[in-house]
Amino acid sequence: MADRPTPLDAHRGMAAQKATEIRRRRVEVENDQASLRARQAELEKYLLAAPAEGWPEAVEKARYLLGLFAATPAGEDPRRQTLIASVLDDFDRLLQEQPH
Repeated sequence: MADRPTPLDAHRGMAAQKATEIRRRRVEVENDQASLRARQAELEKYLLAAPAEGWPEAVEKARYLLGLFAATPAGEDPRRQTLIASVLDDFDRLLQEQPH
């Protein structure tokens, strides 16, 4: 018996190798997406746990929601992208002006 695994890809044709690689990458992407959805659900649970204790926390919640909206077809409109960027800039400016 051999102690080393046999590299099966070397014995397959190019089409079979390509199909195998596509399947592997698809599974990786699906696993990454599942992990992302789980982390997103955990974040949303945290954001919903209690009201914001101040403007910085409220801004973080708004940033998250604006990011979600920006990724939708409606949010991809160039005018809305400009508006979203403007609001995010306003958040940064206003938070810097806020007394600590």
